[in-house]
Amino acid sequence: MKGRVLIIAGSDSGGGAGIQADIKTVTALGGYAATAVTALTAQDTKKVHSISAVDPAFVAEQTRVVLDDIGADCIKTGMLANAKIIEAVADILDARDPELPLVVDPVMVSKSGDKLLDQGARQALKARLILKARVFTPNVPEAEALTGMKISNFADFHHAATMLLTLGSTYVLLKGGHMKGDLVRDILVREDEVFEFESQRINSIHTHGTGCSLASAIATGIAQGFPVPDAVERARYYVLEAIKTAPGFGSGNGPLNHGHTVAPLKI
Repeated sequence: MKGRVLIIAGSDSGGGAGIQADIKTVTALGGYAATAVTALTAQDTKKVHSISAVDPAFVAEQTRVVLDDIGADCIKTGMLANAKIIEAVADILDARDPELPLVVDPVMVSKSGDKLLDQGARQALKARLILKARVFTPNVPEAEALTGMKISNFADFHHAATMLLTLGSTYVLLKGGHMKGDLVRDILVREDEVFEFESQRINSIHTHGTGCSLASAIATGIAQGFPVPDAVERARYYVLEAIKTAPGFGSGNGPLNHGHTVAPLKI
């Protein structure tokens, strides 16, 4: 087992997204997953019924004790619930190891459309965490909310990705699953590099937790020593296969097959 990933995110009682999906993803790819839980959700495949945020000091304590004892090769943040939790997490990361690779998944809206991050928390996310990220992984609605622009075509898509780089992350992976068309395009940009990834769209409603799983798969690759573009490529392959082989559970947006495995140390 190679690659320690500390996941700082919310719990999904349905098991398809959040901490549960993150742990399964990291394990399937041969890494070791530790967690700091930021929120509890009563959630199924149809909606987020309720959310109970964890005390920020306790989120910080979870993070601190894991880093001090087990350590981490990469940190992945998901649902952070509110500005106070974001500030607490950022303070701990600054104090312990500001150079530790960080993958930030903004988790602003759930698959069912429930808002998971208010405006004040969005500002804290930009001011305290995105600028520290090795990889920032917004989808199209999140990119639109953060840039203020409408993304209608691939030219807009590319422009939004470069705009998001100004928030300070080393790489931005803008995910194109919300765009129309038979192909799904994702774009990975750095200040002087652009990588485009393309795959056939899978006609399935069982896509709950794709964003969480993709970000955790990328974090696992980074923890295992992959260059970021290679970590993204393997992560996309893992998620695509997990969608193709989804178990079909639930009456809404069902979970992926997180048990699908790919070679942990090669693409």
